[in-house]
Amino acid sequence: MKSWKGRGAQIDPRNPFLKREVVSEHPEGIDEELMAERPPQEIFYENPRKVINKIESPDLRLGFSINPYQGCEHGCVYCYARNVHTYWGFSAGLDFERKIIVKKNAPQILASEFQKRSWKPAPVMLSGNTDCYQPLERKFKITRGLLETFLRYRNPVGMITKNQLILRDLDILKELSAMNLVHVFISITTLQEDLKRILEPRTSSIKRRFETVQQLSEAGIPVGIMMAPIIPSLNDHEIPGILLKAAEYKAYTASYTVVRLNGQVGEIFRNWIFNTLPDRADKVWKQIESLHGGKVNDSKFGRRMKGDGNYSKHINLLFHTSKRKFLKEIKMPDLDCSRFIRPGETLALFN
Repeated sequence: MKSWKGRGAQIDPRNPFLKREVVSEHPEGIDEELMAERPPQEIFYENPRKVINKIESPDLRLGFSINPYQGCEHGCVYCYARNVHTYWGFSAGLDFERKIIVKKNAPQILASEFQKRSWKPAPVMLSGNTDCYQPLERKFKITRGLLETFLRYRNPVGMITKNQLILRDLDILKELSAMNLVHVFISITTLQEDLKRILEPRTSSIKRRFETVQQLSEAGIPVGIMMAPIIPSLNDHEIPGILLKAAEYKAYTASYTVVRLNGQVGEIFRNWIFNTLPDRADKVWKQIESLHGGKVNDSKFGRRMKGDGNYSKHINLLFHTSKRKFLKEIKMPDLDCSRFIRPGETLALFN
């Protein structure tokens, strides 16, 4: 099988919402490599009427999210957000990594939503699905515009990213932090750069992510690490080492989730693991099943993020034992919703 360098997914699964699809079936039975001349990245523009999404899941800390981009260049093969891409008529596989939907007007729409009397100040997650600091952010600066809007209205924001590009916005983050309006989590999945390159191909290096944690922390930004996802026989043994390094680089705290392969992500990950790491693929697959009652996916709130069964208990024990040992946790300050203002109102004079 041909390997697509710099991509996580190696296939484009069939989109269940489309009646027709392009396949590599020759009328004489000769398979053609239709993707051999695959076109480069494509950008699509959306002009949404709203950008704040209410989160219904009780598993997540914050009740609202914003996603300035749909699809993600980072190409993490396990990403649960891949399934959403099919709603746009694209594939959850390679299309997810190269057909990116951009919401250029997101900062303006956010401001208009904050202006509404119906908006009650509450923390918002940036982003809930795809990475708000994926490479296209260098060009579009939508995330920076959103942060400027959060600062202008003094509405708290939580952030999670795999990209050191967040340091570009350190000036805004410092201002938000001074008013207890921001939390940041840097996602760190492994210490093995060779594994990172095939598991999360277009993300910042592990070294740069830890350096990002340190620079944020030293600038006074409340920052933790998110070890997500933990994948049996790939990175579960790295839990102590990652938490030790997190402490060395001055992270405040750490959290984790286990891998779950819902929807078409299961097909994409299975294709990837059996073709990329065939020596351990069967073991990895069976251990993922052991986390979710014999399946590789689970949608039940309260269980889907941490798994169930003996292997799940092992991961939980190892993580929390290592956290207590290595990470002398600094409490993340509470996000402050009391500072919210609507610029131009008389009340703003008293804040």
